[in-house]
Amino acid sequence: MAPVLILLAFLMPLGAHAEEIIGGHEVKPHSCPYMAFVRSVHSDGKRSRCGGFLVQDNFVLTAANCRGRSMKVVLGAHNIKIQEQTQQIIPVAKVIPHPNYNSKDKINDIMLLKLERKAKRTKAVDFLKFPRAKARVWPGKKCHVAGWGISSFNATKASDLLQEAELRIQVDQQCQKTFYNYSRKTEICAGDTKKLQLASMGDSGGPLICNARPYGVLSSVNLESTTLAIFTKISPFLPWIRRTMRLP
Repeated sequence: MAPVLILLAFLMPLGAHAEEIIGGHEVKPHSCPYMAFVRSVHSDGKRSRCGGFLVQDNFVLTAANCRGRSMKVVLGAHNIKIQEQTQQIIPVAKVIPHPNYNSKDKINDIMLLKLERKAKRTKAVDFLKFPRAKARVWPGKKCHVAGWGISSFNATKASDLLQEAELRIQVDQQCQKTFYNYSRKTEICAGDTKKLQLASMGDSGGPLICNARPYGVLSSVNLESTTLAIFTKISPFLPWIRRTMRLP
């Protein structure tokens, strides 16, 4: 990986419901065992893909804007085009977006997917532990993201192979200038306003990993500022996440 990979993101065509990222590099196969590939069908019949990550043996955390029908989760995947022996494909039994999610402004853009059965933990499938409730990341911190997003400007489809990139945490004011609905209480600003070097991140719903812990969930990008993205901050939602995962 280059010393600094800078975020560059853009939206999928209308109806795709996922933020896709270009650039970055392919990760070592199964080095991110928490990653989940989320696929679904929407009311108009269009299929979509999102990222997510395993947080318990039967729960995946993702973005609420990824909600669809007939949702399935693929765990243990590196190449999603083929059925690898490491893969576990599990239907979603219950879709649980945050009760205060606002689809227009993408406020509280976080969602739990309860799986029909528990995932089997292996070297290729494992869950991520949450950071402490009051833990936070500071501007300038290098974090990384992974997913199956578009890997180049010339690409006509998203990557089949899991990609990864580094990016820097930005001060809240950077995203407040670009996103009219940015909330410093529940969101994290990441990217770089001075450079346009290509980088890669995962689909909407993918985790922002800092110090080997998930601090955010990819929510939004801005077409007019291809250097910044918003992540839903996980820490304010930990009580809701833990309470919801205890429900029958």
